[in-house]
Amino acid sequence: MSSVRQALTQAKSQLAYTSASPDLDAGVLLQYCLGRNSAWLMAHGNAPLPAQAGYRFRSCVARRRAGEPVAYIIGRKEFWSLNLLMSPAVLIPRPETEHLVEHALEKIPPSAARQILELGTGSGAVALAMAKERPRCQVTATDISPAILRLAAKNAERLEARNVQFTLSDWFAALSGQTFDIIVSNPPYVADDNPCLRETSLAFEPVQALRAGPEGLNALSSIAANARCHLRQSGWLLVEHGHDQQLEVASMLKTNGFGDIICHVDYAGQPRVTACRTASCSR
Repeated sequence: MSSVRQALTQAKSQLAYTSASPDLDAGVLLQYCLGRNSAWLMAHGNAPLPAQAGYRFRSCVARRRAGEPVAYIIGRKEFWSLNLLMSPAVLIPRPETEHLVEHALEKIPPSAARQILELGTGSGAVALAMAKERPRCQVTATDISPAILRLAAKNAERLEARNVQFTLSDWFAALSGQTFDIIVSNPPYVADDNPCLRETSLAFEPVQALRAGPEGLNALSSIAANARCHLRQSGWLLVEHGHDQQLEVASMLKTNGFGDIICHVDYAGQPRVTACRTASCSR
């Protein structure tokens, strides 16, 4: 029977050529299989690995070697210090998307009561992060899939985020007449023929949450064209986009009547989140 340390060492070796973080992945998977935390693993390296946990661990490592993301294997993902339920139906939230939350929160004083809209919520990561940080605000989160909204609602229930309402909607389609102080979105923004879609790391993620037309701008264009009439006077729109889409996004926002356009960079210094503001919509 292998010890905990031996199982970890073997798993790290097996993942070395298929994972960018074999040590981290092996540790997280073993914690999941044992129901223990990292401190326990460090303190009990010589403990024998139970047979059932060992079998489960080897199965998880094999899935990871095949390219399946850890978040889908364990059904969890940390985002903005929130522990979120995951499923292959939703895009795994990236660290870069925390910039979208960060810059949106800058527009809302901590004690303010605002109406917030998130378009395309997926797991609910962005909506729930904002709801927890701004408990006096009311957050509306939309998605086109009932199954995805059920997962997001489970996350809200687990996190006791009672100031979030989930709405089935294709972007703004079900929001006629509703206006908000701030709109945020991390929409699909990958071009249909982008080689990255053939990478193993993305092969397990839902293509509808990634692809957005020949130039990757279809969703962003739709949001830019329709957001203005759903924003209150001087309301803010913030969108995440590809690192090479900054100029196109700024141009479409300006064309649709937005001003105060500014692009924020991500952890790698790449253009990632564009914020803009509008005056009242003339109807």
